[in-house]
Order: sequence, then C-alpha cells, then structure tokens
Amino acid sequence: LLPALQDLQQVMVSGPNLNETSIVSGGYGGTAEGIIPTSTIKGSGLHQPHAGPAVGGEEVVRGIAVEKFDIVKKWGINTYKCTKQLISERFGRGSRTVDLELETQIELLRETKRKYECVLQLARALTNHFYSLVQTQHALGDAFADLSQKSPELQEEFGYNAETQKLLCKNGETLLGAVNFFVSSINTLVNKTMEDTLMTVKQYETARLEYDAYRTDLEELSMGPRDASTVCRLEAAQGQFQSHKDKYEKLRADVAIKLKFLEENKV
Repeated sequence: LLPALQDLQQVMVSGPNLNETSIVSGGYGGTAEGIIPTSTIKGSGLHQPHAGPAVGGEEVVRGIAVEKFDIVKKWGINTYKCTKQLISERFGRGSRTVDLELETQIELLRETKRKYECVLQLARALTNHFYSLVQTQHALGDAFADLSQKSPELQEEFGYNAETQKLLCKNGETLLGAVNFFVSSINTLVNKTMEDTLMTVKQYETARLEYDAYRTDLEELSMGPRDASTVCRLEAAQGQFQSHKDKYEKLRADVAIKLKFLEENKV
C-alpha cells in the first residue's frame, strides 16, 4: 500500500486553491449588524439611519462559501476515484490503459536523462579541475619568467620553460572554452529541454490515471440497474468520462510530439 500512496503523490494534481476567490468586505464583522448610523442635524430634526448592504454582503459571502465547498467536493471525489484506481492497479484488480510504444519511448527518455546527468556532473568536475590546472600553469610561467630575469646563467633555460608554460596555458584556455560550451549545451538539453518534456509526461500520467478511474466508474454504473436515479448518474458519469478522455488523448499527443522533436533536435 505504501508504494501505491507514494506513486499517488507523484501523479496526483495538487489540492484546490481556496484563495482563488476573495471575500467582499461587509456582512460578517460589521457594526450594528450592518446598520450604518447616518444621523445628521438638519434644522431641528434628525434623519433616520439607512440600512447598509448587510443583506447583499451576506449573500456574496454565502455564495463564495458554496463555491469553495464545491471546489473541495470535486477535488475530494477526484482524489478518491484516482486513489481507488491506483490501488486497484497495484494489486492487479484494475485494468490500466497502456500505450506500449509511447511508454517505451518515455522510459528510454528517462534512462537517457540519467546518463546525460552523469556526463554533465563529470564534465563540470573536469572543468573545475582543468581551470585549476590552467591557473597553475599561468603562475608557473610567471615564476619561470621572473627567474630568467634574476638568473643570468640560466636565463635561456628559464625563458624556454616560461614560454612553454605560456603556450600550454593559451591552449588550455581554448580547450577550457570548448568544455564550457559542452557543459552549457548538455545542461540546456538535460535541465530545460528534457525536463520540459518530462513535465508534460507527468501531466499525461496524471490524465491517464484520471481517465482510467472515470472509465472504471462508468463501467460499474453501466452494469448496474437502470432506474431513474441511475440513468442520471450514468449520464453525468458519461460526460465526466468524455472530458477526461479528451484531456488524456490531448496530452498523449503532446507527449508524442515533444518526444519526436527531442529526438530530431538531440544531435
């Protein structure tokens, strides 16, 4: 059960955002139950106080509360159905929609990304070490040049070594620039291009789970008795199933296109 719950955390969408709506000021917490005194002396009489927008404010607040409750209710139902479907798949009791070709390509992409991440890590280590080597060669060349000025008897030998180190340093800087370009290109491929494709894959996997959950729900309702209430529930389930089917097919097409473009542009 624990692996199933861990997988559920990876593929389930986040909970509802209850901050999407805002509370309109007024209503609850107002003064004197929403009555705003506006007594003003005019001549020898007083104006009667006028009723504030308490009733309208309460209706707005009530409407927002109902809206948030509906959001939580829909999210709860969706989470329950997907949890049930995932556990059923884990224990071999539920059917799962499988696109063998697409899932093979996805697994190959994940494996390739892991290998490229290893290459990227090694290339960055090489860059750091080689940068230190070039800096050491530069300092050694300066030391030989200084000794050639202060040691006339070995001026030629120290001068030759100084020029050699400077040449090595110059070629090292050229190689270091090439390695940096390689690291930058691999980093873009792994952490931007491949990661973007895998984000779409995660959305596709979530849509696949929801699609199967609502498909199972529709199949169970279709096998039950056909009374008036069941027919209404069946129609609602059919609409929800079609909505999730469209979403699943769209994301499947998006993943296929991104995998194709990634393969074409990888070289």
